[in-house]
Amino acid sequence: MELETTTHTDAIGTEAVDKVYGLGYEVGHADWSPFPRVNYLRQTFLDRSYDIDVERLRLVTEAYRNNETMPRILQCATAFQNILLNSTLHIYEQDLILGEIAAPAKASPIYPEFSVDWIIDEILNAPFEERPNDQFYIRNEQDRAEILELCEYWKGKSANEFITANLDEDQKKGSHMGEKVFQTNNYHFAGIGHFAMDFKKLMTLGYQGVLQQAKEAFSTLTKKDPDYSEKRDYYKATIITLEAATQYITRYALLAEDMAFAETDEKRKQELQAMSANCFQIAGGAPQTFWQAAQLFSFAVTMTQIEGNGHSISYGRMDQWMLPFYNKDVKDNGVSKAFVLEILEVLYVKMNNPTKLKDKGTVKVRNGRGFGGESLTIGGVDTNGNDATNDLTMLMLEASVHTRMMNPWLCVRLHDKTPRELKLKTIECIRAGYGHPKLFNDGPAIKAMLSKGVTLEEARDYAVVGCVEPTIPGKEHGWLDAGYVNTVKMMEMVINGGRILSGPNAGMQLGPDTGSLETYQSFEEILESVDKQFAYWCDQLCSCLNTTDKMHRMIKPTPYISAFFEGCIESGKDMTAGGAKYNGTAPQAAGMASCADSLASIKKLVFDDKKYTGKELLEAVKDNWEGHQKLYALVNSSKIPHYGNDIDEADALFSFMFECYCRHIKGRENPRGGKFSPGVYTVNANVGMGLYTNASLDGRKNGEPISDNMGPVHTAGGSHDINGPTAVINSVTKVDHSLATNGTLLNLRFPEDAVSGVEGRDILLSFVDEYIGKQGMHVQFNIMSSEKMRAAQQNPEQYRDMLVRVAGYSAYFVELGKPLQDDLIQRTELRF
Repeated sequence: MELETTTHTDAIGTEAVDKVYGLGYEVGHADWSPFPRVNYLRQTFLDRSYDIDVERLRLVTEAYRNNETMPRILQCATAFQNILLNSTLHIYEQDLILGEIAAPAKASPIYPEFSVDWIIDEILNAPFEERPNDQFYIRNEQDRAEILELCEYWKGKSANEFITANLDEDQKKGSHMGEKVFQTNNYHFAGIGHFAMDFKKLMTLGYQGVLQQAKEAFSTLTKKDPDYSEKRDYYKATIITLEAATQYITRYALLAEDMAFAETDEKRKQELQAMSANCFQIAGGAPQTFWQAAQLFSFAVTMTQIEGNGHSISYGRMDQWMLPFYNKDVKDNGVSKAFVLEILEVLYVKMNNPTKLKDKGTVKVRNGRGFGGESLTIGGVDTNGNDATNDLTMLMLEASVHTRMMNPWLCVRLHDKTPRELKLKTIECIRAGYGHPKLFNDGPAIKAMLSKGVTLEEARDYAVVGCVEPTIPGKEHGWLDAGYVNTVKMMEMVINGGRILSGPNAGMQLGPDTGSLETYQSFEEILESVDKQFAYWCDQLCSCLNTTDKMHRMIKPTPYISAFFEGCIESGKDMTAGGAKYNGTAPQAAGMASCADSLASIKKLVFDDKKYTGKELLEAVKDNWEGHQKLYALVNSSKIPHYGNDIDEADALFSFMFECYCRHIKGRENPRGGKFSPGVYTVNANVGMGLYTNASLDGRKNGEPISDNMGPVHTAGGSHDINGPTAVINSVTKVDHSLATNGTLLNLRFPEDAVSGVEGRDILLSFVDEYIGKQGMHVQFNIMSSEKMRAAQQNPEQYRDMLVRVAGYSAYFVELGKPLQDDLIQRTELRF
C-alpha cells in the first residue's frame, strides 16, 4: 500500500527525481560528481593517509601548564583560545570551504584532557600502525617522543582517571574494565557528543551576536546570586571562546587574502578572494549568502570538535536552516542551483576530513576512524505539522549520491504526506548502493520525543544525531549513545544463577543469583529472572554513567558549544552542569533478538515439548555446543519459532525483552536534572561484544557476534529469518518503537538484482511505505550481494571506495576488520 502523497513541483533539485544513479557499487566507475573540482577533492581525500598530529596536544598542554591555578572552566577556555590562535592553518588546492580541527586534513589530533594512559600504552606496546584495522600513523620518531613526553604531564589529570577512581568494584566488574556486561568507554576516553547545536541561532546572529548575548547576560549578574562565582567564570569562559572563534576565522581570512595576492591563476585568485571576503563577513556578523552560511557552518562544527572531542557532532535539519540563504541567492541574487550544488558537494567532502584516534578496545567494538555519527537530517514535517520538503532537500540528496562518501550520514525523515518526488529520489540514492540515506518515521519519532517532555512544536523539529538518535537541536543535551548493554551476557546470568558460564572465570558470581536452568520450574520464573537481572544491571550501568557525567562537569566543561544551546547563557550554566533546556542520558541495549530466540529455545524445548531438560541446555552452552550437534542444529532450525518470521509467539518474546529494558531505563534521574532515555540498537558493537560473550541458546558459539540492532539472529549455524523481508518488518513493528526514546535501528540487505529496474524500484518504495505505515521508527539498506563483499575481501585495492551500510553509519568495506566484514556478509540476503 502506498501512503498518501503530495506533489511539490518546485522541489526537484537539478536532476529528474527518478534519475537512476546506478545499481550497487561499480568497480572502475567513472567520476560520480558533475564537478571536476569535487572529484579531485574526493580522490585527494582517499589518497591521504590517516596520521596522528601532535599540535593540539602541544598547545593544550602549554595552556594548562600556564594556568594551573585557574578555575577549570577558564582553563578549558584559555586552552581553546590557545589552539585557535596558534594552530597551523591549511587551505587546500581547489577547496572552497575552510576550517579543520586543528590538524591537517585526515589527521587526528590528541585530546589528553580525557585520557592518556591508553595512548602511552599503545605507542609502547601495541603501535597504532600495526593494528589489524583502523591504523593511524605517527609521522616521525620526533613526534612519537613528543607525544609520550606531553602525555606524561596529563597522568592523574584526565577525566578517565577521575571516573575510574570514583567507581566501586561492582560497577567496574560489570563494565568494560571487567566482564563487559555493559560498556561506557565512549565517555571514559572521550568527550561528550551526540548533539546538534542551534545553527539557526548562529546563522541569524553570527558569532558577534551571540557574543553580545553573553556580555549582556554577564552584565546583569550580581553578587547577590549564591552561584555568583560559578556564573562569573562561565560567562568569562564563554566570552573568551567566542572572541577566539572570531579571531580564528579572521586568521583564515588573512591567509586566503595573502594566498590570493600570490596566486597567478586568475580563476583561483578570485576564489581565494571570495573565501577571504566570506571569512571577514562571518567573523564580524551574520552570513549573507549561501556560500557564507556553508562556511560558517564548517567553522562552527570543527571548532566544536576542537573543544570537546565528542562523537557524532551532527548537523540538524540543514535543508530547513539553510533554506533562507538558498532562497535569497537563487531567487533574488541570480545564483545558479548548480553553484549551490557544487558548494554542497565540496562541503560534503570536507566533512570527511576530521578523524579521531580511539583506543584499541573501542576500535575492537566499533570500527571506524571518523568522529562518527555526523548525521544531516532532511525532509519531515515543519513545526506546524506540514510537509517541509523543499528544493534544497533534493539538492542535498543529489550531493550525497554524487560524492558517495562516509559523511555526512544523510537522514531522510518520512511521514504520511511525504511527496512522491522525495521518496523516488531517496529510493534511487539507496539503490545506488553506497549506504545512504537512512530513513526515519516522523510518527513514532515525534511520539518518542513527546514522551521525553518536549513541546509538540519542538518534537516536530527533531533531528537525528549519531546513528539513530532523535534530539532537539540547540535545546537538548541528551548524552546519547552513553553506553552499550550486552543483554546476551545478562541472559547468561539468567540461565546460570548469576555466574559466568565458561572461560577463565567460569563459575564466578557476577550478578545476583536469580535462578538457573537447573532450578526453574516454569517459564514464568525465567521471565521474572530476566526482569530481576535487568533491574540489577541497569542500576550498575546508570550509576556508572552518573559518575561519568559528574566527572565531565568537573574536568571538561564546554563553554564554546554551550553558547549555542538554549538555557546556558540565560542561566549562566555550562551544558555539562545542566544548563541546556533539556538534559538526558541515553544508553542502548544490544542483542535483543539473541535473547528472544534464546527464550524461544527454552520455552519450546523444555516447557512446551519437554524434549530436553534445562540442565541439558545449560550443559550445551557451557560446552560451546561441542558434543551437542543435534541440539545445535535444532536451535538454529525453523523447528524453533524465531523472531523475524512474523510468528506471534516468537515476536512476543522480543517485545518482552524490548519493553523490559525500556522500563528499567526510562525515567531514572541524572545529575543534570534530566531523565534517562532507552535506545535499542548496537551499531556494529554486536561484533565486538560477541567476542567477549560465551555461547548462547539462540545457537551462537563462543565469540560469535550477538544479534544486530532490531534485526533477527544470524549465526554460523544459519540465519533465523527465513520468511522474507515482509515477515521481518511485521515482526519488528509488533513492538512500540516510541518506547525507545533514544531510537531503534533496523538493517536490511538486498542483492542488486532484487531491486533492479522500474519494478524493483517501485517494490522497494512500496516496502518502505509499508514499514512507515506500520510505525517502524528507522530502517536502512545495503544494496549489495554477499558475492561482491567477498570479492572486495579478496581484492581490496579494486574496492577502495566501496561503502557499505554497517549500522547507523556507512564505512569503506575494505577498511573494516575482518570479523565485521564477515558479519556483514553473514546478514540475511533478502528478496521480495
